[in-house]
Amino acid sequence: MARAPLLQLSGISLTFGGNPLFDGLDLVVQPGDRVALVGRNGSGKSTLMKVMAGLVEPDAGTRVVSPGVTVGYMEQDPDLSGFATLGDYAASGLPEEESYKVAVVAEGLKFSPETPVVSASGGERRRAALAKLMAEAPELMLLDEPTNHLDIQAIQWLERELAETRTAFVLISHDRAFLRALTKGTLWVDRGEVRRRESGFDGFEEWREQIWAEEDEARHKLDRKIKAEAKWAVEGISARRKRNQGRVRALAALKAERAGQIRRQGTAALELDSGAISGKKVIEAKGLCKAFGARQIVQDFDLRVLRGDRIAFVGPNGVGKTTLLKMLVGQEAPDAGTVTLGTNLQIAVFDQTRAQLDPAASLWENLTGDPLMSVSGASDQVMVRGTPKHVVAYLKDFLFDERQARAPVKSLSGGEKARLLLARLMAQESNLLILDEPTNDLDVETLDLLQDLLGEYDGTVLLVSHDRDFIDRVATATVAMEGDGNATAYPGGWSDYVSQRPVAEVAVVAAPKAGSVAPKSAPARKPEGLSFSQRKRLDVLPGVIDKLEREIAKLAELLEAPDLFSKEPVKFRKASEMMADRQAALTAAEEEWLDLEEKAG
Repeated sequence: MARAPLLQLSGISLTFGGNPLFDGLDLVVQPGDRVALVGRNGSGKSTLMKVMAGLVEPDAGTRVVSPGVTVGYMEQDPDLSGFATLGDYAASGLPEEESYKVAVVAEGLKFSPETPVVSASGGERRRAALAKLMAEAPELMLLDEPTNHLDIQAIQWLERELAETRTAFVLISHDRAFLRALTKGTLWVDRGEVRRRESGFDGFEEWREQIWAEEDEARHKLDRKIKAEAKWAVEGISARRKRNQGRVRALAALKAERAGQIRRQGTAALELDSGAISGKKVIEAKGLCKAFGARQIVQDFDLRVLRGDRIAFVGPNGVGKTTLLKMLVGQEAPDAGTVTLGTNLQIAVFDQTRAQLDPAASLWENLTGDPLMSVSGASDQVMVRGTPKHVVAYLKDFLFDERQARAPVKSLSGGEKARLLLARLMAQESNLLILDEPTNDLDVETLDLLQDLLGEYDGTVLLVSHDRDFIDRVATATVAMEGDGNATAYPGGWSDYVSQRPVAEVAVVAAPKAGSVAPKSAPARKPEGLSFSQRKRLDVLPGVIDKLEREIAKLAELLEAPDLFSKEPVKFRKASEMMADRQAALTAAEEEWLDLEEKAG
């Protein structure tokens, strides 16, 4: 018997600013769906997700949620007013006896529930919103860019959690590795139309290119038909007293069809000028040491950077990647050690904090007011790699229209702010690029262009990113910062770094959870005596076991309160029942893991 859909949208139409964003859109989300929601920046992905969440009312159409189904939405900019701490906000939708779940999720996402709301960063607020959703565990989760502001370790934790859950989810992300690992279906938003493909993100780009090629061929055939019909209409007048009005009307209909077609948005005109050639040796760092109080950033760190290198810096948030970058380019002094910069360096910086942008000023003012881009005596020109260009024309190269030129930067989406920063960066001549998390918020197409651009760039690149796929595509070497001053350089990208780490470290990174019962020091071996589904189950069981162990520990801590039974008997009873359930589930999971391990051997 077919199960009822969790969510159904029918005939959805929505218009913003006179332009229809969606018209007659139909969409169904079924139990167990794991769907990637993809599309260009500005295509309406986040708006569609808000319609699915019931937060945006469409102009027409209906939204139906099946009885008993709960839908949870991860907000990009959550409202935390009225809450003292991030933990208070994250636990606000939970029964008191289940508030321990927030601590479990916070550990994986690496934020402190005790952090006061007033001092929390934007990234911490987003992690609290994600923790709230994960702890509530609704039947359908709507996740809008959940990996933004997460480091690679937290992304991998989230990836494992979502891989294990039975909850359906729809996911917006530009992290290819994350999408490939998790999704089994793809929704593509393109010019107001939503197409569905019953397979995950892997293969999406080939599917998209095939659709675009078919669309171009159909448009070409239509253009030829219009041309032929128009020629008949003109040349036949002298030979006939009366036109065939049917064919004239048909020609008008063809022209109307052609005019009504929405052309694809172009790609940003990314271009870098590497300027003068630097010396062969760009940076020589020897014996670098840096600490802030008891927190050690690097200890006895050596690095040689040669012209043309693309070096990625990876590690947990707060480990000191940006500090190390600043030391390497002379912006911050080390406590010990030396940094020698090469000759003829022209440095351009992409700042992850977007501090180079004035949020209250317009896009126009942010470009013309930049001393590096200003043209003497001109208020509508910017200097682009030594050549004056009209500010609107340059903004159009980066997919901004004329109306946006006078809009404040604070009105832009995250992806649009990243594009504006790239516009500033690429106007400069440079031979050393410092890119501090440039991939946040960029759509897949712009990431592709940036990757190609860096591949053709004659200069040197120092890159901080949490996008594993992007690092693999771009980096020639990876510096792994693992805390306590440990920083090691490995040749190649992220996958090469993981494969080169010592066996014990690799097992810890690759294990689904820290502390699982699976032996971590043993090298991974491919099970041979198992079916495909059994192999997949064996892969996820250590994570299931660890999650149950952590929940049991939290429940035990709750039940140890000496006055819980007398003061809150209902809470004590529920916690006791949950403890019994999880202990039974843990025993079953451990036995299942041992059975599968034996079969695999």
